[in-house]
Amino acid sequence: MTNAADPTTARPTRVLLVDDTALFRRAIATLVDAQPDLEVVGQADNGLEGVEQARRLQPDLVVMDMEMPVMTGIEAAKVILEQLPGIKVIMLTVCDDDERLLGAIRMGVHGYLLKDLHPEELFAMLRSAARDETPVSPQLVGRLLAELRGGGARHTSPATAQAAEPQLSQREMDTLKLVARGMSNREIGRARSITEGTVKNHVHNALHKLGLDTRIQAAAYMVRSGYAEPPRTD
Repeated sequence: MTNAADPTTARPTRVLLVDDTALFRRAIATLVDAQPDLEVVGQADNGLEGVEQARRLQPDLVVMDMEMPVMTGIEAAKVILEQLPGIKVIMLTVCDDDERLLGAIRMGVHGYLLKDLHPEELFAMLRSAARDETPVSPQLVGRLLAELRGGGARHTSPATAQAAEPQLSQREMDTLKLVARGMSNREIGRARSITEGTVKNHVHNALHKLGLDTRIQAAAYMVRSGYAEPPRTD
């Protein structure tokens, strides 16, 4: 998979845009295509067409609106995640409803962004997803983890969680504590004086041990288990 953060990468990250608002979709396509490390390889105006194009084009990322005719973004994301596991799905929506957010994250989408992002923030989030991180609009991170702690599972003490859950190394545990604070691999690497690649390996190994798919799920595990507090939303 292309690493969009690497300036020596020969091939840009390939993006499929799926949104039923043609003006918005085409505007985003123009902005994304202007980035040297990002390339829009296709566009679709409903979920069903998005699934068909994902199968045909095999993009790195699918950026998908949530509410669309014929097949919704959630329905289309479910199909892509189940049938095309090499493709990352990012929901891009005006909806900040907690229940929909939780449903999308639990299903395994690789990011959840609000449409009021500035273009530079969108580009950064797409690059973050290409680095195997899980971008979520900053204003949603604290709400998401607090909601997952309160509704996803009972809060337990670290001692209880340690006995019940797969064993993580101290380095993996320290890394996930920073993930739960909403930090990127690059930020974690700087904070711990290790390389971004080492951070990525720690996260990958921890996800494998925990049987999880995304960083947000790992962050929720840390919060639910009492190892970390969700970041503040104020």
